[in-house]
Amino acid sequence: MSWISNVVRPKIRNFLAKKDVPQNLWIKCPETGEMVFHRDLEANHYVIPGSGYHMRMTAKQRFEYFFDNATWETIPSPDVPADPLRFRDERRYTDRLRDARAKTGAVDSVQIGAGTVEGVPVISAVQDFDFMGGSLGMAAGEAVITGLMAARERRKPFVLFAASGGARMQEGVLALMQLPRTTVAVDAFRDEKLPYIVVLTHPTTGGVTASYAMLGDIHLAEPGALIGFAGPRVIEQTIREKLPDGFQRAEYLLEHGMIDQVVHRHQLRPTIARLCRLLAPESSPDASPEPLVIEAEPV
Repeated sequence: MSWISNVVRPKIRNFLAKKDVPQNLWIKCPETGEMVFHRDLEANHYVIPGSGYHMRMTAKQRFEYFFDNATWETIPSPDVPADPLRFRDERRYTDRLRDARAKTGAVDSVQIGAGTVEGVPVISAVQDFDFMGGSLGMAAGEAVITGLMAARERRKPFVLFAASGGARMQEGVLALMQLPRTTVAVDAFRDEKLPYIVVLTHPTTGGVTASYAMLGDIHLAEPGALIGFAGPRVIEQTIREKLPDGFQRAEYLLEHGMIDQVVHRHQLRPTIARLCRLLAPESSPDASPEPLVIEAEPV
């Protein structure tokens, strides 16, 4: 009886027990409801094969796809005060930051990398929507400025992948001050006649759209990306009119001259490499720009 109780019965129970299946093995398309195996989606660069819907990518996934051989140099950005206003609503701001960092493995919403794209050296910044909705705060603003300064000093094209819900409310006016600060950095970068290419991904809204995301020399967008300042629901309730179909989507903005091209994710690498070859001047060892200093706000 001991052999039956200790060996046979446990094996039978294990055989009949319900297997735990991870919840993220199958991804559902938000538009069509199509179910896609996660490995197939990853192999297709997070584009739903049937509908062509572009899923969001993390900063790490974006860099792995964008740079040659998935290899890049991480450029650190300066440290900033973690909670300058000691903000608290339903939760402490420091707790929200801690959870976002544990979720993404990043310090803040913008990460910077340097590498090559089809052999063309570039510096790129990526906003990660998974980090508090890609919101723009002091750390994100410093990261964008650091990326622009690094590209200016190295005389390389700067490519920004924008994805944001707007300014970070937990930092109040300090977050809003990142709009003029990043604008100054873009102007200084433009003085060096280097290309600044912006890729607008889903969604790009709020203060990010009102600043550096719409100041590029070339504006590309992924298909179906929502791009605007205020959301369509807010606009509709304000003007009390029905908005056109596809309003604020990438294709709508292309038709109305707000962006230059809607590019499928599979074509982003060759498109950006081609633009950089056309727009980037030959690097000159004698052309070292004056150091750019943008003072941070006192806290």
